[in-house]
Amino acid sequence: MNVVTEEMTGRSERQLGAEAAVLTVRAARTRQRRRLLLVLVPLALALVVAFGLRVLGGDYLISLPDFFRILGGRQIPGASFILMESKLPRAVLGLLVGVAFGTSGAIFQSTLRNPLASPDLLGVSTGASTAAVFGIVVLGISGPALSLAGIIGALATALAIRFIAGSTSGYRLVLVGVTADAALLAVIQYLFTRADEYDAQLALHWMIGSLEAADWQTIAVLVACLAVLLPLVAGTLRARRALELGPDLATALGAGRWSSEFLLLLAVLLIAFGVAAAGPVAFVAFAAGPIARALNAGRTTLVGSALVGAVAMVASDYLGAYAIADVNLPVGVVTGAFGAPFLLWMLAAGRTGRRVS
Repeated sequence: MNVVTEEMTGRSERQLGAEAAVLTVRAARTRQRRRLLLVLVPLALALVVAFGLRVLGGDYLISLPDFFRILGGRQIPGASFILMESKLPRAVLGLLVGVAFGTSGAIFQSTLRNPLASPDLLGVSTGASTAAVFGIVVLGISGPALSLAGIIGALATALAIRFIAGSTSGYRLVLVGVTADAALLAVIQYLFTRADEYDAQLALHWMIGSLEAADWQTIAVLVACLAVLLPLVAGTLRARRALELGPDLATALGAGRWSSEFLLLLAVLLIAFGVAAAGPVAFVAFAAGPIARALNAGRTTLVGSALVGAVAMVASDYLGAYAIADVNLPVGVVTGAFGAPFLLWMLAAGRTGRRVS
């Protein structure tokens, strides 16, 4: 009888321990969700504010009622043209490109488990710039053909880096990417020595990154690309979390080498289409992930990174157009000028750590 009682008591204790462990895990997940919600909601509100300033503010103010009247089809002299052909396309394109850049950078950094592993530093963006500059200086192309050249350059550079590195794990891919970036910059500098004044200005304008050429056709193409790529990224959430634990644990959890290959391919496509639409805008892909992680207590969040990228693009375009100087500064100048010091502050403050969630 005593033996039976002891067994029942032992089972009861183990059951209570298991239930306590389950409750602890659920409580931790609930806290993480609440923390993530406290991050995403303010970022979404910041994006709404930045988007509203870019569309309604500036030298030519547009009231909110007039904004909705114009969207409804009403023609208001002056305001309709400025809104539909300049302000709104730039704001929408900045939002879309920021989402693409922020998501791509966060995927690179979380998959390769390195905060410096972003398309900006691994040569992917520079590969797009090299192809574009070659197209301008040597082939004399422009318009959609130039954007296509940038996409091909980004993809070709990514494939070459992957082939030379031999794998997507460890620091080898990062080192190969940084070396490729330096080599491609040398190629660009050589092409500049062969360019005439007009081609050099056009190439420099491309390399800086700008939203000045925003149009609804480009926006439609980018929307279609993101409509395909972002759901695919969302479907890899479980694999991405496993990859953050390292290659060995990821393999044990069922996320093998092909999972990382597929994630990085999606990231390269996102950055390629973003660069094709607005040029290789500096800092956004590099810093969106660390900023979002710092806000989310060190945990990676792709949605947060996408929102940070969108806010950075739209707000920087507004600042460059109206708030900084009398001239209209390209968005790439603003992100480069403000982004690098802010990132250094983040690193010095120790706020770019990463936890797995």
